[in-house]
Amino acid sequence: MTRVLIADDQALLRGSFRVLVDSAPGLEVVAEASDGAEAVALTRLERPDVVLMDVRMPEMDGIEATRRICAETDVRVLMLTTFDLDEYVYSALRAGASGFLLKDTRPADLLAAIEVVASGDALLAPSVTRRLVAEFARLPSGPVTRLDGVTAREQEVLTLIARGLSNDEIAARLHLGIATVKTHVGRLLHKLAARDRAQLVIVAYESGLIRPTPPA
Repeated sequence: MTRVLIADDQALLRGSFRVLVDSAPGLEVVAEASDGAEAVALTRLERPDVVLMDVRMPEMDGIEATRRICAETDVRVLMLTTFDLDEYVYSALRAGASGFLLKDTRPADLLAAIEVVASGDALLAPSVTRRLVAEFARLPSGPVTRLDGVTAREQEVLTLIARGLSNDEIAARLHLGIATVKTHVGRLLHKLAARDRAQLVIVAYESGLIRPTPPA
């Protein structure tokens, strides 16, 4: 059973998400939070598998709550927002979120996203990756992340992950077996101390392995 915590400052939305999640086989809501601080406290107490986290909340916003949760636990965070803005995509993933969805996502897609994030993978669609690239192009340069110990082949795989390719697509592009690609991904996660593919994308850009082209 995948245990879910819902964090949103709107009671009506929390209730709607609870009904949806509890109606799905294999999913259950274990707690609800009305702000970021409460989400952090309840995560410590309940240790859910996934937190559905709103971005904009009083007292403590979802970005800061995500940062604290990911720093203290191995709980996965799936960000939800009504605002499709680059700054939220970048900030959410940088804080440690494993996925980012809009609140108008279809119910079936939201449930599928919870399962994806709970399984340890990241929900990082190509459209989100493109927004992330645009955000890196806009932001001033920061500290460079080093890729010490990462082989040339692993850098190739990391580059394709950052471009939004799936394991199957990477295998086809590099003419590798899917098991080999998974091994490379696993080694990258270990070497770069990354939680999931979303964090690998962050590393790829912050290391300078990929340099985004600013929009025309």
